[in-house]
Amino acid sequence: MAEPTVLIEAQYFPPVQYFVVLAQARELLVEAQEHYQKRSYRNRCHIAGANGPMRLSVPLEKGKHEQQPITQVEIAYRKNWHSEHWHSIRSAYGKAPFFEFYAEEIRPLLYAKPDGLFELNLATIRKLLELLQLDCPVKLTEDYRHQAPAGVADLRDAIHPKQPQLDFQPLPYPQVFLERHGFLPNLSILDLLFCAGPQSAVLLQQFAEQNPLV
Repeated sequence: MAEPTVLIEAQYFPPVQYFVVLAQARELLVEAQEHYQKRSYRNRCHIAGANGPMRLSVPLEKGKHEQQPITQVEIAYRKNWHSEHWHSIRSAYGKAPFFEFYAEEIRPLLYAKPDGLFELNLATIRKLLELLQLDCPVKLTEDYRHQAPAGVADLRDAIHPKQPQLDFQPLPYPQVFLERHGFLPNLSILDLLFCAGPQSAVLLQQFAEQNPLV
C-alpha cells in the first residue's frame, strides 16, 4: 500500500517518528472523536536540554480527562506554562543553526493561548507540516470507529512515550548537545527543525526509507 491515509491522534510538538510517518502519507486523518488518554504525547513532548532529555508537559484543567472527549479537554493557564516552555525551548536550541530562522514561526503557537488541547495540537501540526514542506492534507474524523476504513493506516497510539507499537530505527543527525549526551533519538520534531532546518524534509524522506510503513 503506497502513500496511505494515516489515522493518528493529535500530539503536542510530536516526535520525529510522527513526521516520518506523515512523509509517507497521502493524507493525515486526525482522530477528533477520541477520549483523552494520559501519559501519552497528547500533552507532552521531549527536547534536548543541556542536562539531557527534557519533558515539556501542557497542564490541563482538573477533571477526569480520561472520560472527556479530546475536543473538550481544556488547558490550564494558572501558571505561565507557555512562557516556561518557550524559555526551555530557547535555552535548548538558542545556539542551534536554524533557531532564529524558525523561532518566530513557533513562538506564536504557544502565545496564542488556545483554550483547548486539541486546538493547540492541531495548530502545531499544521504549522510544522508547512515548515517541513510536507504535502499532507489534514482532515478530522467525524465519528469514532474502532476499526479504520479500508485503505487507512490506523496508527492511533502507535507512537507512544512508554508503550510504542510502531518500530522506529532512528538515523542520527547533528544535535546541539551531541558531544555531551550522544545522539538522542526521536525527540520532538522541533529538535530536527532547529538543527537541520530546510534539510529536515530531505532527512525525513531518508528516515522513511529506513522505516517504511509497509
